[in-house]
This record gives sequence, C-alpha cells and structure tokens, in this order.
Amino acid sequence: MQIRDLPYSDPGDPDVRSGPRFLYWLGRNQLTGQLKSLSWGLMHQCAIAGLPLVVGLAVQAVIDGSGRGLAQAGALILVLGILIAVGDTMLHRTAVTNWITAAARVQQLLARKTAELGSALTRRVAAGEVVAVSTGDVEKIGWFVEALSRFAAAATALVLICVGLVLYLPSLGVLVAIAMPVLALTVLPLLPRATRRADIQREKAGKATELASDTVAGLRVLRGIGGEELFLGRYRRASQEVREAAVGSARMWALISAIQVFLPGVLLISLVWYGAALARDGRIDVGQLVTVYSAATLMLFPLRHFEEIAMAYSFSRPSAQRAVRVLSLERSTRPSTIDAMVPEGDLYDPVTGLLAARGQFTAVVCGDPDEAGRLAERLGGHAEAETGAETTAGTGPDGGKDPAAGAGTPTDDGKRTAPAPLPSVLLGGVPLDELPLDSARTAVLVQDKDPVLLSGTLRELLDVPSSGAVSPGDALDAAQCGDVLDALAQASFDTGGDPMRTRITERGRSLSGGQRQRLALARSLVTDPEALVLDEPTSAVDSHTEARVAAGIRRLRRGRTTVAFASSPLLLDLADRVVLVHGGTVVASGAHRDLLRDEPLYRAVVTRETDDDIAASAAQDELVGADASPSAEAIEEFEERA
Repeated sequence: MQIRDLPYSDPGDPDVRSGPRFLYWLGRNQLTGQLKSLSWGLMHQCAIAGLPLVVGLAVQAVIDGSGRGLAQAGALILVLGILIAVGDTMLHRTAVTNWITAAARVQQLLARKTAELGSALTRRVAAGEVVAVSTGDVEKIGWFVEALSRFAAAATALVLICVGLVLYLPSLGVLVAIAMPVLALTVLPLLPRATRRADIQREKAGKATELASDTVAGLRVLRGIGGEELFLGRYRRASQEVREAAVGSARMWALISAIQVFLPGVLLISLVWYGAALARDGRIDVGQLVTVYSAATLMLFPLRHFEEIAMAYSFSRPSAQRAVRVLSLERSTRPSTIDAMVPEGDLYDPVTGLLAARGQFTAVVCGDPDEAGRLAERLGGHAEAETGAETTAGTGPDGGKDPAAGAGTPTDDGKRTAPAPLPSVLLGGVPLDELPLDSARTAVLVQDKDPVLLSGTLRELLDVPSSGAVSPGDALDAAQCGDVLDALAQASFDTGGDPMRTRITERGRSLSGGQRQRLALARSLVTDPEALVLDEPTSAVDSHTEARVAAGIRRLRRGRTTVAFASSPLLLDLADRVVLVHGGTVVASGAHRDLLRDEPLYRAVVTRETDDDIAASAAQDELVGADASPSAEAIEEFEERA
C-alpha cells in the first residue's frame, strides 16, 4: 500500500479484543510494507556493521605496508557507503509509509464507526476521548507500527554481528556476544514502571483534552453565567497534573537512557582493556582489535532501537486500548433477516404508542425536551436498548418513574439480569432493527435539535444521498433560506456571487443559529426519506419565519411521512395530526385547536402555563360549570338600589 493509494477501499475488520491484539492486527495487515522496511533496514545495518571489518583491514594493510590491500579496503568502504546511503533512504521511506498508512487505516476505522453509531457514540464515549483517539492516539499507534520494522532489522543485525565476531575472533567475540543480550535486557525491569507512568500521563492528558473541548464548546454559556474563570481554573489544574505526570514519565525514560549509555561504556572500556592485553601478548593483531572495537561501537546504534521500541509500545498500548474501546462499540440491533429494501407505511412505536400515519404531517408534543430527543432517536433506530430501558421505565404508585422498571429481573443471589431489549419501531409493519443499516437510514432520517454543518461549499453541503425527487433549490426555498443565500452571495468574492460555491466554515460558525438550522433542514429535505423526523426544526428562528418554514415543510413533504417534535402553536396548527406524549406514553391526539380546548396538560405545555395559571383556569372552569344564577335576596337588593 502506497500513500498515493490512500484512502483504503476497505480498512478491514479490526481485532478489538485488546490493545496488543489490535496492534498485532495492524502489523499483520501491513506485512508487505513491514518486510520491505525490514529488508532495507537489514541492508543498512549490515552495511554499517561491515565498516569495522573494512577499517580493520585498512589498518592492518597500513601496518603491513600493503598498498594493494589498502586500495581494496578503500573500494569496499566506498561500496559500503553507497549501500548505507541507499539503505537508510529507503528504510526511512518505507518506515514512514508504514506509519502514515497505519494511521490512515485507524482513522478510517474510527470514521466508519462514528458513522455507524451516530449520536449514540458521544452518549457512550466522552467527546474529548474521541478527539484524543483520532488525533494524538493515532499518531502513537503509527509510531509503533513504523518503529517495529526498524527494531526487527536492528535485532537481526545485532545477532548477525555477534555471530560474525565470534567466528572472526572468538577471544573477543564471545565477550561481545554475551554482553549484548545483557545490555538489551537490563532495562526490562524498569519498563513496567515506565509504562504505568506513561499510562497515567496519557489518561490525564485525555481528561484535560476532554475538559478543554467541553469548555470551548460551552464558552458562550460560561461567559453568560460568569463561570468562565471557574472552568479555566479547572483546566489549569488539569494541565498541571498532565505536566507533573509527563515529568515523572520523562524521568523514568531518562533513567533508562542513562543505563543504556553507562553499560555500553563499561563494555567498551572492558573490551579495550582486555583486547590491548591480548594484542600486547601477540595473541591478536592490532587490526583485529580495531575491527572488534569498531564493531562493538557501531552496535550501540542498533541497540538504541530496543529503547525506542519499548517507548513506542508503552505509549501506543494505551492509545490502542482507547481506540479499541471506541471500535468495539456496536449498534444494538438484531441480525438482519429482511432483504435490503426501503419499506413504506405508517411509522409506529410500540413502546409509547406513537403512530405517524403514512403521508401525513404529524407533530409530537412532549413536556420534557430530553424525552423528545430520546423518542426522536428511537424513531430513527438510533437509540440503544439499554438507553431505551432507562428512558421508558415503568410508573410507580405515585405516577412517577419506577426505578426498578427496566433494570432487569432480580435473581436468587440478589443480582439483576440485563434489561430485555425494547421492541423496535415499525415502518410499514417492518421492524427497523431487522433492516440492513443502509436501508434503515434511507427509510427514516432524524435531524436532531443541534445539527452539524461540515466545512465545504453550499453545493457540497447539499450533495447528499437522496431520492432525487427534491432539488436543492426547492429544499432551500421550503426552508426559507433566501436571506442565507444573499449573505453567502455577498461573502463570495472569488465565486462571482454564486452562493452555492461559497465556502461554509466548520460547523457553520460564520452563520447565525437560525441560518444554520435552516440550512440543515434544507439538507434533510433534499434527502427525501420515506419518513423524516425533525426535532425542534424551528427553535432558532423568529415567529414569522417559523410559520413560513412550517408551511414549506408541509408543502414539500406532501405525500411523505413527516414527524416534527415541537411546541410552537404556529407549527402545530399546520400539522395534520398532533400527538401529546407524557411519561413515555401517548396520552392524547387530535387537531391542535381541539387539544388546546379539551386537554389541560396539552394547553399547559403549548402555552407555557405555570402551576398557578393551571389552578386559576381550573377554578374558572368550575365556576362556569356550576349553577351561578343570582339569589332572590340579590335580585331584591339590586332593585332597591336601582
């Protein structure tokens, strides 16, 4: 796999049983690249290892006065130099390719998992952790994959050099062969502690990243309530904890590095002392001593790769574990037993009793905004079974939620079994959970109350999978985006005033809340799904625009199933049918005006009545319903006064 071939057509199915298994899976999927890197690394390391032998031959040729031997040694040094240059260049090239392709594979896996889980991802994993995995953790994982082949080449080269020295000069080669494993393995007892400190550092860094992400996301609200300094103080404390953890981890790695400098120095001193004694006694030549000493010196370079691979693994293992935590999440659905199709018909939720008739505009009113959001996700097949069990808990004697409901069945030992999955939402009688994911997403589209606009041009924003029945122009017109198009046209200096070519910044930050909401609505309308679920689609616009947007939705979605969660009378009055959901159950349905007249609970939600208003209204209803005719005494008193 070359960098130019990225992205992968299929990143594969990762082994998410553990962090080490995931790293092994990555390395195995890059076997060709690892073998290329290993081959170039061996050529580079062996060429470096050959230099001491050639230098020893050159020194011996000078001592013997052999010009021919010196010329041959010089030619060999030139050849080795070329091999070293080519090997080092290609090793770096292939190793970096392994790094980038591994990181790209992980990022594609994360993107695929994010698209699969949707909004359920941030409910199960903190947003800061997702950011940390997709940025810093991906880099650490790529570092380990890149360092693996260089370490394998260095380890192989060390074995070959030790064997060569033993065969070349046993008296000194055996000493080097015994010392090298000791030097490589001496730091192993320190690695667990260093790894733990690295884990602590990464954990604290992840928490600090999460805190910073949450603070930045809510900065406007924090400034409004005067809590900006409070959260900044928390981030300062978190960053200081990260600094202290990083210093502690760096100290341990500094100790490991010091040991790997001190012990090789002891080896070289011992080698020179013992070799000089052998050369003085005439048991070895000076050239042989120079060869062994040079070889031992150059062996310290591949020995450094042992420290690097230990560091790379200690940092990448927790990163891989965090990636596995995200990649192992699954959408709680039953196995698909239905062919890939898009069913048609009524949208029905058997848990709440909510029925959205096919081809009608149904408005849903919930007194609890959180309940509305959960129900909207459930209608789209997004809600997890365990989440649904919590949100649809039973009612207790006082009418409130029963904490025992949905918590599973108690067993003899006092433990509770896992809660049973809730029945799936039905579209045309077909359970959404039994549909293939693509078919389910095509059938029902959910737009939440805080939709996200990705960076790009307006044309790219509206270029989404769709039926083709609704054009971008019609969708923009129905969503009342005329002022948005005018603003984009004025901002498009290099596009000839074409708003469709104007670039929208990340998350639409250059637009107002109402403009972002209407553009997101236009994007949803373009897709033209069989059933469209909108959660507060007009909450950020004024009343005049809201009425026009509601009329546009009704006009464009005529003949298609549309469900809108709202409490605005302007939108509710245009709906074909209004449903009131309270306590996780449908309690009333009908036309908006009829419900407003006959249902006090509906009237309280829609008109925002307080408890005092409800009590006063009830008292007034009692007076109106009672026999309020005046008494005879009152009539006589009135006549006397007259």
